[in-house]
Amino acid sequence: MTIVNALRPAERTQAHVFNATAVIGGSIFIALSAQISFFLPFSPVPVTGQTFAVLLIGALFGAKLGAAAVLAYLAEGAAGLPVFSAGGATIAHLIGPSGGYLVGFVGAAWIVGALAERGWTAHPVTSAVAMIAGAAVYFAVGAAWLGLFVGAKNAVIAGVVPFLLGDALKIALVSIILPLATRYVTRR
Repeated sequence: MTIVNALRPAERTQAHVFNATAVIGGSIFIALSAQISFFLPFSPVPVTGQTFAVLLIGALFGAKLGAAAVLAYLAEGAAGLPVFSAGGATIAHLIGPSGGYLVGFVGAAWIVGALAERGWTAHPVTSAVAMIAGAAVYFAVGAAWLGLFVGAKNAVIAGVVPFLLGDALKIALVSIILPLATRYVTRR
């Protein structure tokens, strides 16, 4: 059971309002995390807090609501709201060099959420495996798209390798905190 599932009201109308609020809140959290960003001199893809937020949202919300929160985030940016890294907006970000990572976030949240719904986020080791599976999705989609701009070899060198250590730290942080939070909330 995910934390959002544990907190969702039983009454149907309240549950719908709760779900909508969670999706909007999740998209805002991703947008705020995207503002923590900087570029490496050799990569067209910024280092951001988005990956942390996407993995956490997937784990907290589950597959459907996690993916919905990411889709809402992408729709906000495509519509012109300054939610992408460094306050970026418009569809140009979705079709630019880092667009594959943005689109890959949907699959990452869904995968992590599906594994969370099966109890994988209740323990640090399985939580880390779930997060690694999610990260693999956005790295694969992101590098494939980036490869159209810089070539496949350069996509891995500039769009995957430099981000592995940072993502490992983010995954470790989520994998330690999430099982504790899950136990606390599901017991209450």
